[in-house]
Amino acid sequence: MKRLISFIITAILLTFPAKAVEKLTDNDITISAPSAILMEKTTGEIIYEKNAHERLSPASVTKVMTMLLVAEEIQRGAFSLSDIVTGSAHSSGMGGSQIWLEDGEEMSIHDMLKAVSVVSANDCAVALAEHIAGTEEAFVARMNERARELGMVDTQFSNCTGLFEGEDHLTTAHDIALMSRELASHEFIREYTTIWMDSLRNGEFGLSNTNKLIFYFKGATGLKTGFTTKAMYCLSATAEREGVEYVAVVMHAPTSNDRFDSAKTLLNYAFANYTLASLFPKDDLEPVPVKLGSLDSVGLVFGGQEAKLIKQSDAASIEYSVDLPKVLEAPLKEGDSIGVLTVTTTAGVIAEIQLCAAESVDRLNSWQIFTDFLRSMF
Repeated sequence: MKRLISFIITAILLTFPAKAVEKLTDNDITISAPSAILMEKTTGEIIYEKNAHERLSPASVTKVMTMLLVAEEIQRGAFSLSDIVTGSAHSSGMGGSQIWLEDGEEMSIHDMLKAVSVVSANDCAVALAEHIAGTEEAFVARMNERARELGMVDTQFSNCTGLFEGEDHLTTAHDIALMSRELASHEFIREYTTIWMDSLRNGEFGLSNTNKLIFYFKGATGLKTGFTTKAMYCLSATAEREGVEYVAVVMHAPTSNDRFDSAKTLLNYAFANYTLASLFPKDDLEPVPVKLGSLDSVGLVFGGQEAKLIKQSDAASIEYSVDLPKVLEAPLKEGDSIGVLTVTTTAGVIAEIQLCAAESVDRLNSWQIFTDFLRSMF
């Protein structure tokens, strides 16, 4: 029943779209990266796009999807971070960024996830893929399936590392933002993506994060770097301040400094100019009286998006107004539309949300109405 209510509310909300944040252009922000996007994590609202739907090689940013599938398996209890993974001949022969995993070497998912997150270890990425799906090929099939589920319509993966590139391994800044947003929703992944320096094998193998923003950018939470001569310098960068987190994706930057500078420019602009506004008032809405019903009143529920990205200059002016009838008449069904909550700022209406009945209320029959009348008399 809860799923039914959520479906009804979501369907209704679609008829009352919130006012979208106006996207910025190169006239508002100047960055050197030829392809980029800036997205707010909670709402998924896009602030800035630059050739964000151009299909390009993502290099090791591919591993965002690899880590996402691992995180989802951990969260649903199929695997544990303490589970032991055994390296194979295939995984140990990857090359590129690696920890020189040996064929037959055993390591926990925790340590392998750390290696993938911090130093972009190709050998560990493949070992994790094989552990979860049996083979890298089977894992890649899951990657592509998950990409379709997330709406990544311009993405095709052919491996789980990004090390091997071709026309069958391409994605876009927009699609990377979608999977990065999903990965960032798994809070425990920050334990790995925010590591600056660490070690493996009882301290014998040192790790230093390839994402330099973790060291010097306030609020940096991740997420993944990438580089090949074809993909150039790529980055999916996430950062959070005061409860608001943004995703900045940069692709095909000419130098490593360019990718970090471009991401910093986007993130700094977001933090300086935007904030999240709650679409739900702080005070609970009073139940609405019901006449001729099995209940004297009915509570209200509202769902869908809980917050809206707005300009910081509009935050102080947010107001909520409720349009509800003074009294309702039974019968009522759970999920029935009752009224509208309108959220406004000085910029205008930012959302209109349907208010629905929290429960069903049956209509009293003639005998029940009569006995209620007698009860009220005596």
